[in-house]
Amino acid sequence: MADLPEALIDAPIAGQSLTSEVGGWPWEQPPQYSTVEEALEFYLPRLTEPTLQNDLMDVIEMGLPLTTIANALQQGAVMQGKHTLDVGILVMPVIMEMLAYLATERNIEFNMGTNVEVDDNPSGVAVKLALKKLKAKEGQPEEKPEAEEVEETEEPLGGLMSRRMV
Repeated sequence: MADLPEALIDAPIAGQSLTSEVGGWPWEQPPQYSTVEEALEFYLPRLTEPTLQNDLMDVIEMGLPLTTIANALQQGAVMQGKHTLDVGILVMPVIMEMLAYLATERNIEFNMGTNVEVDDNPSGVAVKLALKKLKAKEGQPEEKPEAEEVEETEEPLGGLMSRRMV
């Protein structure tokens, strides 16, 4: 038998992550900031920090929507145990507005990420349904696709588990 590579021997046992101590992760602890106001006091000084601000503006200039950036910021804080997920969702619009303000101050065009683009062109299925309804309204019979004729073979086709004919 071939030797197993070292990577397989040192791999974690299946289900090992489910046996860890409860409360071992930051998000399993009580949050540092439990209200929206406290969470905003955490975010706003960080968003105005020059080094982070420069990096954020670079990302905004590349065209990443502000919703994506704000969501990443709040999810990262949830994983660090700063606040709960519901507080993060409530803080997201304020983070987005702050990012929009900072981008506007630097004359950077940005995408909020809240616009839903509507496609005015109907899909092929919608066109076929409309034609079907129109033909039914006019009294024309529906066109049914003709079934392809299958040639019958003399020998029965067998699969992997079929019985053998002797």
